[in-house]
Amino acid sequence: MARKGNAGSSNILRKKSLDMIIDDTQDKKHALKKSLSWFDLILFGIGAIIGTGIFVLTGVAAAKYAGPGLILLFVLSGIACSFAALSYAEFASTFPAAGSTYSYSYVALGEIFAWIIGWDLILEYAFAIPAIALGWSGYFTSLLHSFGINIPVWAANSASSAPGGIINLPAIGIVLLLGIILLFGTKESSILNNIAVIFKVMVILFFIAVAVWHVHPSNWKPFLPFGWKGVFSGAAIIFFAYIGFDSVSTAAEETKNPERDMPIGILGSLGISTILYIAVVAILTGVVSYTKLNTPEPVAFALTSLGINWASGLVSFGAIAGITTVLLVMMYGQTRIFFAMSRDGLLPPFLSKLHDKHKTPVASTIIVALFAAVVAGFFSIDELAKLVNIGTMFAFVLVSIAVIVLRYTKPELPRKFRCPFVPLVPILSIASTVFLMASLPLETWLRFIIWFVLGIVVYVFYGYRHSKLAQNDYKGVETETLY
Repeated sequence: MARKGNAGSSNILRKKSLDMIIDDTQDKKHALKKSLSWFDLILFGIGAIIGTGIFVLTGVAAAKYAGPGLILLFVLSGIACSFAALSYAEFASTFPAAGSTYSYSYVALGEIFAWIIGWDLILEYAFAIPAIALGWSGYFTSLLHSFGINIPVWAANSASSAPGGIINLPAIGIVLLLGIILLFGTKESSILNNIAVIFKVMVILFFIAVAVWHVHPSNWKPFLPFGWKGVFSGAAIIFFAYIGFDSVSTAAEETKNPERDMPIGILGSLGISTILYIAVVAILTGVVSYTKLNTPEPVAFALTSLGINWASGLVSFGAIAGITTVLLVMMYGQTRIFFAMSRDGLLPPFLSKLHDKHKTPVASTIIVALFAAVVAGFFSIDELAKLVNIGTMFAFVLVSIAVIVLRYTKPELPRKFRCPFVPLVPILSIASTVFLMASLPLETWLRFIIWFVLGIVVYVFYGYRHSKLAQNDYKGVETETLY
């Protein structure tokens, strides 16, 4: 049973209200600058989605899991993501606050669930950033090699990713550079992202236009060399390619008209990216046998195999630009999660302190950049991608549950965008995502459980006591507790 009570409730299911969300976004001390349009959000989403997935993971997934049936992996993962995207769109338009799923869960499910999802999002972003940086490093070193510049093996690889490797300096360098750019402001970062996204989309369209004439249908046989088991196992891995559309929701508080623009940004970027993925994968596996695609730069390799070396170099430039935008958006998303959780008192207050001029979370940005740089320097991409996938999938499940809960507990909320066919669509989102999660290896689950337990410990000893709801910091604003 729900009742209105004061914000000092000791119940772990205490919830924030819509009034509290609005109160947070209007607090001058912690208010982020509104500077993004729907066009910025679409390019923001494309910038986050199209990168490592299309330029790196397509080759590995084709060679090891699905062969030419790789197209089915993108279709399956795309369907699962589209169900979740509809739920994200409803929440992002209803609660225009930083924090994405974390903020939504705080209103719909209560503080303990908000903490769990916030901690989960930290896992997603914290390891996605170095994983993507490693993909960037692969293309960057390859491009330098084409110009006769060779970075020593020890300086371009970690010990776990290549024999003789010690540290991945290019990956560290790009993470630190983008961290500095993010400190200068959201609009400035958005302009850089928009330019890079337009360039990489043009490069992808160029690849399609050039390579489509060299497709040999014989390369599509056998279509499923690893059977359906390979497709399902690969779908859980290639899911990494779609991670990013949820990052759009972290920008809700910095959007000029979030009620209208957030659904456009989320659904538009996912739709455009899915179409491009399917087109590139179909052509890629038709140009080159899937057995030859186990390479960190499959798209460039396909053009090289056709003898179009100059085009291969252009694709490498596009890949670098594309992966750079993914990194930028992911780092942005992580800093906003820290910011939102800190503003609510669940993490130390210095993480929500804003720069006086640029209105960006300084400490959060610096910490994210330093942590990601260290991980990117000493780990391999395979170890990181699986952890990112399970964290993202768990977030999708919780946001879908939250949509159903709020439809029944808060039917009066002013929803500018409504997820269709509730509860059917959220249930389909939950079912398809859990199915993909079940395909992940046991060691990934064990690492996720360890992270989850660590999060509960941190909440018990810090977040529970320092929460703004526990401290009764919302003066004159009602909250809701459950008994």
